[in-house]
Amino acid sequence: MTPNLKHLHPYPFEKLAQLKLGIVPPANKPHIALSMGEPTHATPHLIQEALLTHLHGLANYPTTKGIPELRLAIAEWISRRFQIPADAVNPETQVLPVNGTREALFSFAQCLIDPTGTAPSLAITAPVVIMPNPFYQIYEGAALLAGAEPYFLNTLEGSGYLPDFDAVPDEMWQRCQLIYICSPGNPTGSVINQTSQEKLLNLAEKHDFVIASDECYTEIYDDETNPPPGLLQTAYNMGNTAFKRCVIFHSLSKRSNAPGLRSGFVAGDAEILKHYFQYRTYHGCAMPLPTQHASIQAWQDERHVVENRRLYREKFAAFIDILGDVCTVTKPPASFYVWLKIPLPSASSFEKGGLRGLSDTEFAQQLFAQQNITVLPGSYLSRDFDGVNPGLNHVRIALVAPLDECIEAAHRIKNFLNSL
Repeated sequence: MTPNLKHLHPYPFEKLAQLKLGIVPPANKPHIALSMGEPTHATPHLIQEALLTHLHGLANYPTTKGIPELRLAIAEWISRRFQIPADAVNPETQVLPVNGTREALFSFAQCLIDPTGTAPSLAITAPVVIMPNPFYQIYEGAALLAGAEPYFLNTLEGSGYLPDFDAVPDEMWQRCQLIYICSPGNPTGSVINQTSQEKLLNLAEKHDFVIASDECYTEIYDDETNPPPGLLQTAYNMGNTAFKRCVIFHSLSKRSNAPGLRSGFVAGDAEILKHYFQYRTYHGCAMPLPTQHASIQAWQDERHVVENRRLYREKFAAFIDILGDVCTVTKPPASFYVWLKIPLPSASSFEKGGLRGLSDTEFAQQLFAQQNITVLPGSYLSRDFDGVNPGLNHVRIALVAPLDECIEAAHRIKNFLNSL
């Protein structure tokens, strides 16, 4: 076994299962799951119909590169969505289909990282992979199994839960081979603006590292007139029309309510994708042909995506309206998460009984025990770094359940908070 396996942390949902172990919630309150970012809105019929229509494709081996029609549909979607010229993305050399962003985000590091390092002037050989903190744990696991050292960028309330690229020491940029960014962010929903993306692109050019931009939440946003910017969009507007050092990761899981389809894409720097394509031919991850045809239909249709955003807005509005008078709950600019800072007891409560605030794990555990609601402790999504654990005293609430369940959950959480 690779010795790097010993460095892996338990996955957040494994820890959550242990936290809930042995607890029997009230039987008169049906369980409401708000811990996992798994969409429950209906998968569009056009996706289902395309799958059924092309089931005969199961008789053929798919190619790693995917059919030309899919790559063209993706390239055209990138152009429309990010307002760059129609010929800016070459579907032959700058697009690859992947089986959801999770497998691609992981395998990309295995392909890209040179474990011998690239900073001899520092007399340090271990390469560095930079990532936000809190984070999607695949980033960390990918870095560790590729033989790299994770470096965490704390995203704190004071900075709007955004990464501060100026806080990274120059030595780390020199050792950096890859940085993962996530915009809109998981779990915070924060969006990295164009100015910050420009700063990061300039750093990548100066220090010669690759930017892996996880944009799987980019189609779930609040303001229809102000969609989150994408990395390729910013690069093109800066004159980096070849998207050097840039690779974006997109998925139909959140955008099109199709997590079981396992369909997404990577796009960007043709030279990087040439090597990644070679890696993937050995990796054995070709997308089945029925899935490819269903994906074409999804990327070519925006009506279901607009409706999807409307449904999330409706849930956010109802959820925040119910909870707004008992805690500070903020609507994020994008994603379907509430990154809730656990409210402290009032000063009078402290004076009367010395009451302390609940930790994020205690909050999640007691909420499940009393109200049969599952949320995810923020500390399960973060690491102690530079004297701070930015996930502490937060919980992630995924508003993926139907509207009536989200409303019921808000009332139960309100009752729970009032009981503390």
